[in-house]
Amino acid sequence: MALLHVENLRVDIPLEGGTLHAVRGLDFVVERGEMLCIVGESGCGKSLTSLALMGLLPRKAQRTATRLSLDGIDLQGQSERQMCDLRGNRLAMIFQEPMTSLNPAYSIGDQLAEVVRQHKKLSRGQAWERAGQMLEKVGISNPAERLQQYPHQLSGGLRQRVVIAMALMCEPDLIIADEPTTALDVTIQAQILRLLRSIQREFGTAVIFITHDLGVVARIADQVAVMYAGEIVEAAPAAELFENPQHPYTRGLLASIPIPGRTQPGQPLGSIPGLVPSLVGVQPGCAFRNRCSQAVDICAQPVAEREVERHRVRCVFAELHQQAPLRAKGGGR
Repeated sequence: MALLHVENLRVDIPLEGGTLHAVRGLDFVVERGEMLCIVGESGCGKSLTSLALMGLLPRKAQRTATRLSLDGIDLQGQSERQMCDLRGNRLAMIFQEPMTSLNPAYSIGDQLAEVVRQHKKLSRGQAWERAGQMLEKVGISNPAERLQQYPHQLSGGLRQRVVIAMALMCEPDLIIADEPTTALDVTIQAQILRLLRSIQREFGTAVIFITHDLGVVARIADQVAVMYAGEIVEAAPAAELFENPQHPYTRGLLASIPIPGRTQPGQPLGSIPGLVPSLVGVQPGCAFRNRCSQAVDICAQPVAEREVERHRVRCVFAELHQQAPLRAKGGGR
């Protein structure tokens, strides 16, 4: 049984000029111990998807789904108190900027201990001992000294390790990591990625890793979901997606990054022309068609989700290996 089931997830935000359909009918599952990377450019709905799963959307935002369950628990049917019991315990999140995740007025030890004392019956001493163990797990030396320090006394890389330790304090079933390496230099980024992968394997934790960086995806992903304009336009096992991308948007993203051994010095990188369409109001047909060199008249019609080998692709040009689409779904409301 899969750990997380998401079916027809939507996030709508009422605005003065209409309704912003920020997340438009996402379907995906996450298996236990699996690393799913959700990738796409800024504004495609990745972070709102993560906040919708956590139940942390802005007050005006409206979340709906046909199914949204974690290990059989209906996340839509939980009260705020019940969601507080799940957050940090069964479901945890690593945010992009650790300085906004850590309280500058409290020591590292107090903040880590608070997480486990909220969900487990541990004394303050036991909670601090576990906090020190978790700091060691994430590669922080002198944990006893670090527990006494405050966030501003740590480097960016150390703060991100502390946030990862915080997410692990109760050994959750699922961790959502929202671009956790974006603000770090490449050396620290590589260390954090290795750390996340090793911890995931050690604890058997499922991870949803949200990023715009396909280089990161290639290093850590088991499964990949490519988002564009609030939809998943392609989903596949990582190796197959990089070997045989089916959607024009995915191919455009891959063409825009240098590949060691293939990209020649001075060779221009690919680019995707045009702008992301407005998601206010109805968005019929393929949202990518105005930027796609292959677009034809039929692309303005509702696009069926199709299966190509183990790919799920939302494109009329996908090379079908079965005639019937998995599911027909319009591009808007």
